Amino acid sequence: MPKDVPPRWDRRMQQRLARGEAAALGELYDRFASLVHSLAHRVLGDESAADRITREVFGYIWENPDAYDPKQGSMRSWVARVTQVQAVARLRQAELGRGSREDLERKVAGANAAARADFIVTSMPAPLRAALELAYFKRRDYRQAAADLKISEDEARRRLRLGLQLLSTANTLPREDIAPPGYGGSR
Repeated sequence: MPKDVPPRWDRRMQQRLARGEAAALGELYDRFASLVHSLAHRVLGDESAADRITREVFGYIWENPDAYDPKQGSMRSWVARVTQVQAVARLRQAELGRGSREDLERKVAGANAAARADFIVTSMPAPLRAALELAYFKRRDYRQAAADLKISEDEARRRLRLGLQLLSTANTLPREDIAPPGYGGSR
C-alpha cells in the first residue's frame, strides 16, 4: 500500500489540478486508481462497471478540483468518498426495477458498508492499518503483532482496538448521498 500522503502534497495537487496541469491528473491517477477501482468493484461487483466508475471519478476530479477541501481531510479520503458516492449511485440506478424497494435499499446498505469499511482501512494511519493487516491477513495475535511491528504489547493492543473501533463505524455513518462540506455531492 502507498505511504500516507502528507497534507502539503494534497494542497499542491489540488492547486496543480485547478491550474489544469494534465501531469497532475496523471500523478493522481497513478497514486489512487487502484483504490478507486477496488472500492467501485467492491460496491458493484462488476469489473467493467468499476472501470467506468474509475473513469468517471477522475473525470469529476479533473472538472471539479475545487470540490476538495484540505481542511476536511486527505485527498485520499476525498477520492475514496467521491468513489463511494458514485458507485452507490450507479448501484441504485442498476437495481431500479429489479425487485422491491426494500431489497434495493438492503443491497445498497450492504455495498455502502463494505465500501465504507474499505475506505476506513485505506484512510487510517499506517500504524493502525499495519496492525490490523497482521491480525486479519496473517492471523497474528496482539503479542505476535507486537513482535512483528517491534512495539510493546500494550501498543499493539491499543492499535488493534482503535482500528477495530474505527471499522465498527462502517454501518453507522451518514447516507452515501450526503457528502460532507467540500467533498462534492452525488450527481
